[in-house]
Amino acid sequence: MAAIIGEIFTLSIMAFALGMDAFSVGLGMGMIKLRMRQIFRIGITIGLFHVWMPLLGMIAGRFLSDKFGTIAGYAGGLLLLALGLQMIWSSLKSDDSRMITPVGYGLIVFALSVSLDSFSVGLTLGIYKAKTVAVLVCFGLAATVLTWAGLLVGRKVQGLLGTYSEALGGSILLGFGLKLLLPI
Repeated sequence: MAAIIGEIFTLSIMAFALGMDAFSVGLGMGMIKLRMRQIFRIGITIGLFHVWMPLLGMIAGRFLSDKFGTIAGYAGGLLLLALGLQMIWSSLKSDDSRMITPVGYGLIVFALSVSLDSFSVGLTLGIYKAKTVAVLVCFGLAATVLTWAGLLVGRKVQGLLGTYSEALGGSILLGFGLKLLLPI
């Protein structure tokens, strides 16, 4: 029972870290005049992408784990390290080139762009044979709620927290990558 609680706690922290990217971009998107119906739809779409992308990653990760064993485990840790560093790096850049209008095709591109990192983490979790349903529920729920929060806060705050939230998410993933590579 303690192992299950520990795994769900760890997955929740990872889901929060991954959702910080959606929160961060949502802050910027929240400055666009969006109706509550649009905000609801954007959050649900991002949440669905944060379910499908890690699922695809987990399927690939389980295949790699079965074929390559320990090497795949180290690759998963390195992947989390790289992803964390990339999130921190992108939070330090000052360009706003990621700004996409979250309507129609733009919403799909937006959802895909903030959920690609979930594929990579799903790959790692597949290698470590994490519980699939727990991963998908945690990731989808966290992404949906954090996207809604980002969009709503963005309407009010006008972008004060954006880069810091993405850096925080990157730091958390970096920490998990180190934990996987350095058994402590």
